[in-house]
Amino acid sequence: MGWGAPRPVTRVHPTGCLTEFAARVEAFVRTSAVATRSVSNLVTEVAVVGEGEERAPVSINRSEYQNTWVCSPHTAYTRYAMEELERFGHTAFTLPLRALCRGLGGYLWRAGVDDAVAINNWLISTNLYPTFDRAMVRRWTAEARDRWPGHAIWFRSLNLRYTADWIAALRDAGFLMIPSRQVYLYDHIERQARRPQNLIRDLTLLATTEFIASPVEQWTLTDYDRAAELYRLLYLEKYSRLNPDYSALFLRAWSQSGLLDLTGYRDASGVLQAVVGMFTLDLTITAPIVGYNTMLPQRLGLYRLLMATVYDRAARLRRRINLSAGAAGFKRLRGGVGTMEYSAVYVRHLPKPRRLAIAVLGLLARHVGEPIMQRFEL
Repeated sequence: MGWGAPRPVTRVHPTGCLTEFAARVEAFVRTSAVATRSVSNLVTEVAVVGEGEERAPVSINRSEYQNTWVCSPHTAYTRYAMEELERFGHTAFTLPLRALCRGLGGYLWRAGVDDAVAINNWLISTNLYPTFDRAMVRRWTAEARDRWPGHAIWFRSLNLRYTADWIAALRDAGFLMIPSRQVYLYDHIERQARRPQNLIRDLTLLATTEFIASPVEQWTLTDYDRAAELYRLLYLEKYSRLNPDYSALFLRAWSQSGLLDLTGYRDASGVLQAVVGMFTLDLTITAPIVGYNTMLPQRLGLYRLLMATVYDRAARLRRRINLSAGAAGFKRLRGGVGTMEYSAVYVRHLPKPRRLAIAVLGLLARHVGEPIMQRFEL
């Protein structure tokens, strides 16, 4: 039988301690210098908005060239989109769309789309959100507008399944909603009945694999180097060099600060061959770090093993999962629900040409990008 709704997470820890969200923000601030200097393709400035336990991380960008997509709207909506079209593979379909993306990219760059402040940006693919507070959202937005008056204000990683209250409040405040990608969500992992067969097989693999689980507490400095290498093999070499190039230093800093829960799998000789890093906030788990030795045979099921690790963690902690985008068929077969993700953008304080550029981006994303993603379940 299923478990029903996830149990609420306690918002306030023992007397004198920070809330979960505030503790995460404090850890993020402590490690921000490491992130900005050790992720080779990430160019950004990190700050916070809000006060006390209502602070949120912010990335500030000023049209830096060749930036990773987690801080660059231009990269996310044009350069990355063109790479996705190439992987799609239907030439007659993709050629005109690539031309559209190329033209849009030039227009958006000239309009300064990357003069952007992103609130609650954790520098990972999927940002998670704390318990909703309308007044807090208003304060964050007003502060960002006052401190960076020449920048558009962005909130990434919103969806109508888990952050509908945020979307409603941001719309009311004058933000535009721009579709970005389709992500895969799991409200809860069933304990017994009704589990998809593929999920059952993956969890069985977790219990029977020949690889040896290695929690991060057992790691050496060499293991962090290996983990970064495995991540690069999958996310940069196989998928896209526009993904953040997380270093061993970044992984170590985030792990030691409690932001990232790393687990590796070793072969019989003790070498890490797969790694997954989970980020948890409030009721939700996501996995921004996934990597494995892509040269090993697929029959070993290393990707299945890593995803089963996330499913198992969510089931034990009674958390829901946001598994981000990509590997759509794999995720659907294991119960993932495809859900459109949005960015909310505030531009009312900007000059008309920049407001128009964001409006054009939103129009094309809603009427061209979103139908394609939904039609082909990308």
